[in-house]
Amino acid sequence: MDPVQRIPANQAVPFDDVNIALADTPLQDAITALAGDHAADVRDYLTPMGEIAGSAEAREHWHLANENPPVHQPVDRFGRRIDEIRFHPSWHWLMERGVGFGLTAQPWTSDHPVAHLRRAAGFYTWGQVEQGHMCPITMTYAVLPALRNDPALAEQWTPGLASTTYDFGLRAPQEKRGLLAGMGMTEKQGGSDLRVNSTIAKSTDIAGEYRLTGHKWFTSAAMNDVFLVLAQTDAGSTCFVVPRVLPDGSRNPLTIVRLKDKLGNKSNASSELEFDDTWAVRLGPEGRGIRTIIDMVSATRMDCILGSASIMRKAFAEATWHARHRSAFGARLIDQPAMVGVLADLAIESEAGMLAGLRLAAAVDRPDDEHEQALRRIGLALEKYWVCKRTPMMVGEALECLGGNGYAEESGMPLLFRESPLNSIWEGSGNVNALDVLRALSREPGTLEAWRTEVGTVGGEDARLDAAVDDVLRRLADPSDAEASARWIASRMAAILQGSLLIRYSTPAVADAFCASRLGGEWAGTFGTLPAGLPLREIVDRAQPAV
Repeated sequence: MDPVQRIPANQAVPFDDVNIALADTPLQDAITALAGDHAADVRDYLTPMGEIAGSAEAREHWHLANENPPVHQPVDRFGRRIDEIRFHPSWHWLMERGVGFGLTAQPWTSDHPVAHLRRAAGFYTWGQVEQGHMCPITMTYAVLPALRNDPALAEQWTPGLASTTYDFGLRAPQEKRGLLAGMGMTEKQGGSDLRVNSTIAKSTDIAGEYRLTGHKWFTSAAMNDVFLVLAQTDAGSTCFVVPRVLPDGSRNPLTIVRLKDKLGNKSNASSELEFDDTWAVRLGPEGRGIRTIIDMVSATRMDCILGSASIMRKAFAEATWHARHRSAFGARLIDQPAMVGVLADLAIESEAGMLAGLRLAAAVDRPDDEHEQALRRIGLALEKYWVCKRTPMMVGEALECLGGNGYAEESGMPLLFRESPLNSIWEGSGNVNALDVLRALSREPGTLEAWRTEVGTVGGEDARLDAAVDDVLRRLADPSDAEASARWIASRMAAILQGSLLIRYSTPAVADAFCASRLGGEWAGTFGTLPAGLPLREIVDRAQPAV
């Protein structure tokens, strides 16, 4: 090697050219447990993805896509309003591969027995490259369940949305080889309170067709081909399908007011939209818009869990890689007890989030199983709340493992840290999801039974988990302060579900450490304060990238 290219003394070698799917032992163990006879198929699917995701090329595109954010082009050189968004080539590189791996709507059209589990493992793996472009991928995956409220609309849009071809640009949908979807719900005066939305929909002379007038405060990926939008009719909030380009090739009247300047997620073009006589087609009955679009929201919430777990895994992998190659005070960091305690704690948190996301994705593959669907309903609200809430603290601790190197932009850790709060905000912030847990428990009694059945599969195997279950049931028996206790209830139920999954599917060391710290109270509240006597190095060695 040229002396100029040698790694300076006591600096980690680049964490590049590692197949991050094959090197992830907790992920591989989860696939074995959850995919069963189809585990080999899932691994074959992940292998080429993991190789690209762990490459130096992918790391470069991650940085470039965020250092060169999208640019709004309101008019062309002749002054005609076009409202287009220009992206850096790295964005297109990321999108082409994410779509090409079938991470959009393909699983809904697949007859593979674990299509959604396989896709979830892929989303978790590919999301470790860059999170901004995963937003349009998520929305394109999630739109299909909502579109199926109208078989004719589903038939029209499904082939393009399920395509594995990335075909960027505003053209008539029927002329494109692949389509992307988005969603517009929130407005400036209401945020999560969709009841106060003011966008108006007026019916035309053609049945099912409307014209929209109003605004949307946050709409990501405004260059996508079609959006689900909420607007008010005389009957109340109603869901509509809004294409960016009409079938005749003309632009649907839609103004991009501005792109949002966000804390993170810089590569993704989140925008404010104005509708002015914008053409739309009703999806579902008038007045039932929230009920219709919630099918999309449920699927996007699953990706919020998987995306946060993906961020946590990336942060943990970077931290352990650094600790393996960096020495201080006479020994490698990874051989020093205090650092081992931190890394073991991060490993436990990362695996628990990943396992919860994959378990809920596996439920999607069993649409006719009442237990699975009830578990999915309550589990999505629980883990969306808990995993996304845990991510910023976890990523901050992982960043600290790199010291000053982790605070430098070139490490990528600041990018991860700025990204880490977002999934807790998207698709309902913390209070919204905690209250949704209460809503599910009160209005859909089968959800509590599904949770009890799922965690009950390991009943008697860990006294700390059993005691935590009893505490939750006692609290739920007294609904007088339910709303004030919503966060406590959501946190405990989510952690208990994670603990039960680790007991079933992980190693005894990981499960014991999780139950002792997260459920048994033997934890000081910060990472690296696990109880004494646990095999911490065993936990770290199992979880670190196996290369």
